Amino acid sequence: MLVAVHLRLPDDEPVTVGRYGTPPREATAAQAVAAVRELDDPRGYEVFVSRAITRAEVRRIRDVPQGVGWRYLPAAHGRRPCPCPSCLPRGGYKVARLRRRFPYDEPPRPKDELMTRLRTASSADEIIDVLGELGRGRRGGAEELAYLADHPDPHVRDTLESVLRVYRGREARRLRERLQLGDPTASDPDNC
Repeated sequence: MLVAVHLRLPDDEPVTVGRYGTPPREATAAQAVAAVRELDDPRGYEVFVSRAITRAEVRRIRDVPQGVGWRYLPAAHGRRPCPCPSCLPRGGYKVARLRRRFPYDEPPRPKDELMTRLRTASSADEIIDVLGELGRGRRGGAEELAYLADHPDPHVRDTLESVLRVYRGREARRLRERLQLGDPTASDPDNC
């Protein structure tokens, strides 16, 4: 329940005033009231008294209608929410629905596009980038990546080994075992 507490403070009482989320500035109570009254949109402004309020200073306590204020921050209505894990923590109210509506990551590229990029990659860094995108989800059979097990760059082979963890099937297991042995030229016993 939201309530408003009306106070009467001396005009020269030291307070701090500022907008929510910004550093407040020091002022007197009279200056703080004048500063907030001059604003076109005073939502989000706060006045802090650094001491305890006495009973004699409280003039009135009343209910405040539910439509006053904001839920997240001022002027949030109509703005796209930030879907990052800091702003929308797991388990929050309707967070899963907001994450579906406003995804944090770009949608994954189609496998055929990634395989085309992989075949045309000219450096080890480009291959590693494409393998990283392939490792974001299940991508079918691992046999299409078997030729990379013989790549001369050890970083490509290490990345391939970690990417193969999301692949299923016999070929993915064989490739992982082959890469874990550390000999990219070792012959596959099933191919003899």
